[in-house]
Amino acid sequence: MAHHRADAHADIHDIIARRWSPRSFDASQALEHQKLLSCLEAARWAPSCYGDEPWRFVVCDRFADEAGWQKLFSCLTPKNQRWAAKAPVLLLACAGATFRASGNPNRWAQYDTGAAVMSLSLQATAEGLASRQIGGFDADKARAAFAIPDDFTPMVAIALGYRAGIDTLDEDFHAPELDERKRRPLGDHCFAGTWNRPLA
Repeated sequence: MAHHRADAHADIHDIIARRWSPRSFDASQALEHQKLLSCLEAARWAPSCYGDEPWRFVVCDRFADEAGWQKLFSCLTPKNQRWAAKAPVLLLACAGATFRASGNPNRWAQYDTGAAVMSLSLQATAEGLASRQIGGFDADKARAAFAIPDDFTPMVAIALGYRAGIDTLDEDFHAPELDERKRRPLGDHCFAGTWNRPLA
């Protein structure tokens, strides 16, 4: 939809302009395994400090493993469950606490995991898929449900699949689903040579 395309003030790649986070997923359409692998492969090639690749993804495909999908679904907040119930795939991205080679603390791991999730999201857009990141979930419940080791932190859940019409959502989700994408001006975030001097 045109109003979901980024109104960028400088040239950006079409994939970035088209990426957005809908809540409406087609519950009847399974996600092809090859497309799922392509999204995960994109995450695999994200940059990371020392090439450590500190991210781990728990992948729950409702059409392949209903029980696994239900485990992750049960960790979502009730509000998120209302729309995520239709997503064919739910993922859980986790970040490691230490470097594999040295065992030293990796303070960049969560940052790197975010980069991997963004790579996954952009590949999803390229594949004609929709993705939405979900911060509203019970991390402790997810840790127990999937036997996540103590040195990994559950960071975000991700819904992945094909988009559906807005009529598949509860009415109170309609307005945010139709909202135009907006961002603050570039100068609010990007400074020229010193803090808080907006880049022109």
